[in-house]
Amino acid sequence: MDNKEIYKAVLGMIDLTSLNSTDTPSKITAMTGKVNHFHDSFPEYPLPASICVYPNFAKTVAVARETPDVHVTVVGGCFPASQSTLPVKIAECTAAVSDGADEVDIVLALNSFLEKDYESARREIVEIGSAIRAVNPAVLLKVILETGALQEKALIEDASYLAMEAGADFIKTSTGKMQPAATPEAAQIMCDCIWTYHAKTGRMVGFKPAGGISTPEDALTYWKIVSNTLGKAWLDKRYFRFGASRMANNLLSALEDRPVKYY
Repeated sequence: MDNKEIYKAVLGMIDLTSLNSTDTPSKITAMTGKVNHFHDSFPEYPLPASICVYPNFAKTVAVARETPDVHVTVVGGCFPASQSTLPVKIAECTAAVSDGADEVDIVLALNSFLEKDYESARREIVEIGSAIRAVNPAVLLKVILETGALQEKALIEDASYLAMEAGADFIKTSTGKMQPAATPEAAQIMCDCIWTYHAKTGRMVGFKPAGGISTPEDALTYWKIVSNTLGKAWLDKRYFRFGASRMANNLLSALEDRPVKYY
């Protein structure tokens, strides 16, 4: 694939995101409308994989979207700090799925993980996953490792395996709310772990880099890591996502050879 073919494919792997304290129902509805009418302006390019919002906007997106091919994703479990009790996290996530969320992104409980209380961190993922799948068996659970808080290779490896073994459908680098966010180094470690886990279990777990990703060059960097480490089977929105809303316009600009500010 040449670079423009990759840019086009990546457009269909983006979780188009708005996670602002100033988000309102009308703003989220307008963003969803942009997705609904994208093909009016760009019929040759794919829609984003999902629209990612806070849990209170799950129903807003679910009602406004015009195709189920664009999933409703929420950040749940008291994102981004994950600092609350497990019953509160479960209640938030299950309510969002009841409101129409197809995917839930939660943050690894670093308050437990960094204390080496791995069982508590694992249990949170298991119980949240069980609760949301009781509402919708098809819902996807993504677990954000917040690699910028881990940094050491061994910690990123431990977090990756813990999340996958606890039932994560995807592992994700970062919330985007702390620095450093996504890095190629962390991505490589996580993809190596996904490959090893798949070799042992046969289960394909997805990968999502997020945070600080905005350029076409960033898209190429992470595409090559996934392609070289995991192979062609992972180059699909079912197993590869980008949390990179700013990148959408930049990819469109590169594809169109002109400045584009659609989203």
